Amino acid sequence: MDKKCIVIFMDEETDQTYNRKPLMLQDVLFCPVLNWCMRAWMKKGVMRFFIVCEEEYQQEAMACVPEGAAAAVGTEEEYHRDIGEFAHGRWVEEVREAMMPVGSMMLSFRTTAELVRLRQAVKEDIAIFHQKTGVRVLDIDCTYIDPRVTIGAGTTILPGTILRGHTVIGENCEIGPNAMIVDCEIGDGCVVNASQAFESVLGKGVHVGPYAHIRPNCRLGDGCKAGAFVEIKNASFGPGTKMSHLTYVGDADVGSGVNFGCGTITSNYDGFRKHRTVIGDNVFIGCNTNLVPPVEVGGGAYIAAGTTVTQDVEADALAIGRVRQENKAGWAKKRRELGGK
Repeated sequence: MDKKCIVIFMDEETDQTYNRKPLMLQDVLFCPVLNWCMRAWMKKGVMRFFIVCEEEYQQEAMACVPEGAAAAVGTEEEYHRDIGEFAHGRWVEEVREAMMPVGSMMLSFRTTAELVRLRQAVKEDIAIFHQKTGVRVLDIDCTYIDPRVTIGAGTTILPGTILRGHTVIGENCEIGPNAMIVDCEIGDGCVVNASQAFESVLGKGVHVGPYAHIRPNCRLGDGCKAGAFVEIKNASFGPGTKMSHLTYVGDADVGSGVNFGCGTITSNYDGFRKHRTVIGDNVFIGCNTNLVPPVEVGGGAYIAAGTTVTQDVEADALAIGRVRQENKAGWAKKRRELGGK
């Protein structure tokens, strides 16, 4: 059983920092220093922490506590009053300097400039750690990996990649160049090329980009594609659905094997509320289609290019919603002649 309780005193010399926060709340590779330290101590068996800081920082400090740790926060007066009960007889160790774990050591620092120098060291440590587990990091200087990120063996991280938060990347993926992924779960064999993804789940063999934007709360099934200049938001897609280019799908539930033609959009916002679009399996959506929800497209349906869908489409039907073409002979010539006069 752990016999130690660590008490962390927050540095209050906030004038030295660019954002007026204590040094222990500064970010290093998108992760607060306090979280770095607590995770390092937990690896050594310490599971109980008391954080001493002013009330304005207490909520942010508690957000840094890793899962599995027991933590309390309070002012120095509250610390002296409550530590005996909180420590439960454990040996109390006070930490009164800002510290950063580098390798197996805890190094103290007093300014953000010193922290920047420590950041470079831990940045290299993280990349080397992943390389030892079978990840190919092509350019350590041009790659930024949050310490909370997990990456599977065989994955290649190309230059310009930024991995943040509790992101989990599977095996044999290719991430980058110039990709940013935040709090995502990415399956084996995925490609994310020059794109951004936030708080979403990608199945196996998903291809994203270039220049795609996956906004929060999206789920892409195995083998899906979100290609060039595709944006999706709060939507789920069954396996094998493809949006190859220039498409926006928001607030939608989409089946498997659906093909989105270039220029398709869901008009999910009416100026007051968001509405959902429901699309069944194996639907073919022609280019420049507008889906105006709430609307449902049945499985196997075909939507002709240039259609604006405002009513439900039954399964296996053809939907056409466009003006019939009419050619007026000689009209262009007469217009040019009138313009000349």
